[in-house]
Amino acid sequence: MSWTFVLSLLFVLALVGLSLRERVRLRILRSKKGWDEQSSQASPFSEALTNLIGMAGGIYLSLMVFFSFLELDLPTRVQVLSLSVEPVAAVSFALALVQPFVLRLIKRS
Repeated sequence: MSWTFVLSLLFVLALVGLSLRERVRLRILRSKKGWDEQSSQASPFSEALTNLIGMAGGIYLSLMVFFSFLELDLPTRVQVLSLSVEPVAAVSFALALVQPFVLRLIKRS
């Protein structure tokens, strides 16, 4: 292992640790001041965006486990229009985009 990799890894781990410590500090501060976490309401847009990203992430993980189980070799990058993307990530995001429309079609039936 090179020193740059080790230093980069230590930097990322330190950043994660500092972020977690700050989140804990903010949570304790909110609880002491009596701030309710529900007092700040998320907008419908932010909830929808969170749902979209969460759905795409769940599909991505499921597909990765499936392809890993079948030991399929996938290309690391594919060209979509002028973008170079990971194929599983692109498919999972596309499926997450289409999912609400498919649910609407199913509910109509």
